[in-house]
Amino acid sequence: MSKKLETNAIRTQMERSQYLEHSTPLHLTSSFVFEDAEDMRASFAEEKQRNIYSRFTNPNTSEFIQKVADMEGAEDGVSFATGMGAIFGTYAALLDSGDHVISARSIFGSTHTLFTKYLPKWNIETSYFKVEEPESIETLIQPNTKILYAETPTNPGIDLLDLELLGKIAKKHNLILVIDNCFATPYLQQPIKYGADLVIHSATKLIDGQGRVLGGVTVGNSELIREIYLFARNSGSALSPFNAWILSKSMETLTVRVDRHCQTALATAEFLESHPKINWVKYPFLKSHPQYELAKKQMSQGGSIIAFEVKGGIEAGRDFLNALNMLSISSNLGDSRSIITHPASTTHYKLSEADRLEVGITDGMIRLSVGLEHKEDIQKDLKKALDTIR
Repeated sequence: MSKKLETNAIRTQMERSQYLEHSTPLHLTSSFVFEDAEDMRASFAEEKQRNIYSRFTNPNTSEFIQKVADMEGAEDGVSFATGMGAIFGTYAALLDSGDHVISARSIFGSTHTLFTKYLPKWNIETSYFKVEEPESIETLIQPNTKILYAETPTNPGIDLLDLELLGKIAKKHNLILVIDNCFATPYLQQPIKYGADLVIHSATKLIDGQGRVLGGVTVGNSELIREIYLFARNSGSALSPFNAWILSKSMETLTVRVDRHCQTALATAEFLESHPKINWVKYPFLKSHPQYELAKKQMSQGGSIIAFEVKGGIEAGRDFLNALNMLSISSNLGDSRSIITHPASTTHYKLSEADRLEVGITDGMIRLSVGLEHKEDIQKDLKKALDTIR
């Protein structure tokens, strides 16, 4: 009998010990023993599906992967030590020297660095398209193009890409469509429904939800996942059993946490939009968002991240941040604590000013990750800080 995704996140349990514990036990072991020499041989020959070494698989990582895969509607998955480990591992496993990638220009700064500094070392080039011009994608396709990549919503500009359109383009040209679904989570959006072959998450963010551990995961087509798994197994980018255990338990509360994040974020975005010291606000479920109708089509709620610009440029932005009392000034997001970031000087500081402006990162732009505090307390802190701007 099929179950709803909220139930799968709670009731997926891979292994119990002989003690029949209700909560999944923590398997802190580097390796596993074999019954005899033949059992060991058959296990390494993959004639048996069993745990051998925690760099390969572990009951805790397997459970975490299964939960994400179930929620995303994926066939299989691979876990990694970090979200960037998942992004790099996915590309390193699937791309060969001479291959070509097409990516949306609005992506996380470290992903941009991977595309522009490291993949070219292996003769892998990337062409960018603007998020507002997805019709240009087909003009960028080359005979050696292998992957089409995008984030939606984007980091940090909170722009959206049409997943259905991307899926159709990828299928038409036999490309692998890879979507970073970190901001939406598997609860709010499932890109595989629209044609994505692979979906990547930085589990460090909303999947953990409390700023405790690092982790990453890629889920999707089983044949592609097999190649990514073999790369991860041999390159050593394994997620630790302890972090996997934490993340798997966090999945059990993902839906109720994200519901609260979204409710508070929408109310906070509306508050910011009405404030005279704010130039603009971008949040997917604000009617003023240029892709509001698309957001309503492919997301069930707007997420926890808001982008906005304070009037007065970089100095006003600094004054605003320095005047906050409760909100945390940090580069992370998706935490139970509300976090505020200045992308131009943190997550995207390695980009040139021209590159930042091209993706909408102005000097005064602020990224707010709305936490689980009461909405009135979040808004009071924001109002007090905004009132200090001259």
